[in-house]
Amino acid sequence: MSKTVCIINQKGGVGKTTSAVNLAAAVGSKGYKTLLIDIDPQGNATSGFGINKRELKLSSYDLLVHSTKAKDIIIETEFQNVSIIPSSIDLAGAEIELIEMKKRESNLKNAIALVKSDYDFIFLDCPPSLGLITINALCAADTVLIPIQCEYYALEGLSQLVATVRQVKKLYNPLIDIEGILLTMYDGRLNLTQQVVEEVKKYFPKKVYSTYIPRNVRISEAPSYGQPVIYYDKRSKGSEAYLDLADEFIKKNK
Repeated sequence: MSKTVCIINQKGGVGKTTSAVNLAAAVGSKGYKTLLIDIDPQGNATSGFGINKRELKLSSYDLLVHSTKAKDIIIETEFQNVSIIPSSIDLAGAEIELIEMKKRESNLKNAIALVKSDYDFIFLDCPPSLGLITINALCAADTVLIPIQCEYYALEGLSQLVATVRQVKKLYNPLIDIEGILLTMYDGRLNLTQQVVEEVKKYFPKKVYSTYIPRNVRISEAPSYGQPVIYYDKRSKGSEAYLDLADEFIKKNK
């Protein structure tokens, strides 16, 4: 049975896209057919798989706004079991166009319904905001995965995000739940990091992944080569962390 996971945090710079790219690649490498849908106008997840955004004829913009069939947009990447619906800068204006549409919050859900059964997991890389595109993702998703940076401001805005998820659950998607909280940019030597971990665990008992994503140069370098870190440097600590996360994610979804 297929599962759609929305990777979301309206705060930028928390490792959201990095985690979307690397978790999708790691789950794919474990033998599960995976689709990543890039619905962030910045299109960093698209670049992270080595796709040139300037050469795209169709993107997630067409999926959301023009009701183009998902199968006509999907690109099979060179990485094991990973396909992608790429993003383009056109998506930046989609919010305004969506306002005029009826049942606009369901556009993405309806668009991916026809291909959902073709994949074990579908990951949605959301923009760092809580606008109409993100609402579409929350309506289409079964669960929400929230990356949180191990820094002082990590919990700021989290209550707003959780409130938005609850509102979507109430109005549009009664089955949506929190998949897990992923702690990123982890440095165990810092007292502040430990404080953030304890605070997050207090608010989200049993939802925090035991795998933490460390600060790692290889994770930062990989996107400039158009590769997930597990293909860029499989022996790096960053690569090992995302492979461990994939194991934990798969185990929870067995």
